Amino acid sequence: MQTALSEEIFLGMLWLERKRAERSGNRFLLVLLDLERAASAGRQAEFAQKVARAANVARRETDPAGWYKHESALGIIFTELSSHDNAAAIDTLLEKIHRALSSEFNIQDLQLVDISLHLFPDEPSDGASDKSENPAFYPDLLHEQHAKRIPLFLKRAIDVLGSITALILFAPLFLLAAALVKFTSRGPVLFKQERIGQFGKTFTFLKFRSMNVNNDPKIHQEFMRRLISGAHNGETEREGKPVFKMKNDPRVTPIGRFLRRTSLDELPQFFNVLKGDMSLVGPRPPVPYEYEEYDVWHRRRVLEIKPGLTGLWQVSGRSRVGFDDIVRLDLRYARAWSLWLDIKILAQTPSAVLLGDGAY
Repeated sequence: MQTALSEEIFLGMLWLERKRAERSGNRFLLVLLDLERAASAGRQAEFAQKVARAANVARRETDPAGWYKHESALGIIFTELSSHDNAAAIDTLLEKIHRALSSEFNIQDLQLVDISLHLFPDEPSDGASDKSENPAFYPDLLHEQHAKRIPLFLKRAIDVLGSITALILFAPLFLLAAALVKFTSRGPVLFKQERIGQFGKTFTFLKFRSMNVNNDPKIHQEFMRRLISGAHNGETEREGKPVFKMKNDPRVTPIGRFLRRTSLDELPQFFNVLKGDMSLVGPRPPVPYEYEEYDVWHRRRVLEIKPGLTGLWQVSGRSRVGFDDIVRLDLRYARAWSLWLDIKILAQTPSAVLLGDGAY
């Protein structure tokens, strides 16, 4: 009988299965058998052996079983679930697990084993306020963050120092932009919008208002749906360069066009950086209706690193870059992230803003 895989090997297989599912769309089920309460009772080693035996009985030959946390939580990956009846398949698998556990434990001891089920990919719920991704599928990212805790601490320190410095230096521009918005159109100076941050946590995103109040967002929702699906191939300007962003948006005020062209509308996001919702450098945070249109692999751009005020795609063409290429640039940044890379992107950002190439 095969013993439970080590934590390192099992998490590697979970990573591989997640990558396959991101591309294929096929679902898999991660079952976690948590022994925390058994450990509190001083019976962790005994329970670990019994849970490992039960997992080998319950799983299919193609389903890996191993330690999600060494002798603390055991996982089983049930691969390639039937797409047409997930509920029935999960009920059948759960019944097998309960039978296998019942053969190893009496009723009292069984109460010390906590069972949790995690389906991947799980579709985001329309209209739900919580868009959080399930962290159970991303232990590799959590481990990586722990390994990089000192560089990430320095990144946060740079964010705090940089945002405070920007808020002081750009105070005259804040006053100018606020006055332009206030005296040229009715409505609040600041535009507040729910955005999706790292691991799908929502936060209030700030900009200087560049649109008329009480506008209909459906025009942008439809544009983003077409852009993400690939139905929008980009408009072409006179110089022959494609644009993958809404041009001549009827909701935008004349002053709003100037603010967007100069990126002055983005200045309030330094408060988001100071608060910790965003970083100076990172992927742009999506709105919920945009996130709901994502393919599974697109979601990784809100998982692997905190969203930012500027990023690799902003200094690589901005609105001239198609959506899939934006995601690839974001993922490339997340994989290659270093403090030096952040510094290089920050150094390139002023020229990208001043040239305004691709800004609308």
